[in-house]
Amino acid sequence: MAHTPGTPDTLLITLTGRDRPGVTRSIFTRLAAAGVEVVDLEQIVLRGRLVLGVLVTEPADEVALRSAIGATAAALDMHVEFERGSGDNLPRRRKSHVTILGYPLSATAMAAVTGRIADSGGNIDRIQRLARYPVTAIELQVSGADPDDLRAALSVEAAHQGVDIAVQPATMMRHGAKLIVMDVDSTLVQGEVIEMLAAHAGCEAEVAEVTERAMRGELDFEESLRARVKLLEGVPASAIDEVYARIQLNPGARTMVRALRRLGYRFAIVSGGFSQITDRLAADLGIDYARANELEIADGALTGGIVGDVVDRAGKAQALREFAAELGISEAATIAIGDGANDLDMLAAAGLGIAYNAKPMVRSAADTAVNVPYLDTIIYLLGITREEVEAADAEAGIVTPAPPV
Repeated sequence: MAHTPGTPDTLLITLTGRDRPGVTRSIFTRLAAAGVEVVDLEQIVLRGRLVLGVLVTEPADEVALRSAIGATAAALDMHVEFERGSGDNLPRRRKSHVTILGYPLSATAMAAVTGRIADSGGNIDRIQRLARYPVTAIELQVSGADPDDLRAALSVEAAHQGVDIAVQPATMMRHGAKLIVMDVDSTLVQGEVIEMLAAHAGCEAEVAEVTERAMRGELDFEESLRARVKLLEGVPASAIDEVYARIQLNPGARTMVRALRRLGYRFAIVSGGFSQITDRLAADLGIDYARANELEIADGALTGGIVGDVVDRAGKAQALREFAAELGISEAATIAIGDGANDLDMLAAAGLGIAYNAKPMVRSAADTAVNVPYLDTIIYLLGITREEVEAADAEAGIVTPAPPV
């Protein structure tokens, strides 16, 4: 309890014990009789155990109120504590949301992370579980630590503990609808489309090796793309349909898009791949914008060329800015998700850049990294719980598989 000179005295009442219907009503009935005002209130229930904290103004007869509340607590077989103080909780500056994703999440990892927060001068004001399956997601509301310093400290600990940690400043911006811009290959979908096309030309291994080097940032993207596409010369255009039929979305992709579209989020996909694939993905998923390279086709076959300018590293960032401007959304209200070196400018341009199962250089440059194989974990970074998503799906008649017992 913070004490502020010159502010009215207050009384903090904390009730703990087994939860049951009517607990809160019983306590507030006693408080109503005492004529106090409610200053603050918080309640949590964890596996049937309740913790209820009520901060009220100083009662006219504190002895009588303590006796009445004590008798009510005894009748409920609960424990009660009282603490006098002055005023409300002081507002804390430099607030952050710290989201921890574990697969699984061990007590050792939590001890290390919370220790780092304390070492950074942070205080954990509130803890909420966002999901328990297929990953455990916990959100900590932290005050007192600089978000940039906290992010730097926790990124080191995340790598050491094998968990993912996102640190975001606690601002009103987090609650607004946003534009989410995603890479496609190895982000929205599993694998690389160009390698699947290369299998039709008998050069999959060669293309895969060049792709890997380009994603690590070892090769100029445009140069490497044109070289790889050249190897596709003569592949029948029908191979595009065959490849599309074999594409697998990353787990959770549909859930993420479906859930966030309900909240007014808009989506774009920006790819160094090919519009013949990405345009169909956008239509299938209900994505608002798509930008990618166009394979040149003549006489029913790929020519080995690309029509127009290449969507490269700079082009991806430019697409994000253009889509945001068209929607009237600031760049600060955008989220970018990618895995390769050609996503770096896009991740930097976004308000929140997320490296998804990314190359090391991308993980180190992004605002945060997600290394679990579920794309819908992105929703937890926005403070949305899995229970909320499943409830909305249930209302829409969408059945969610039950988690293991």
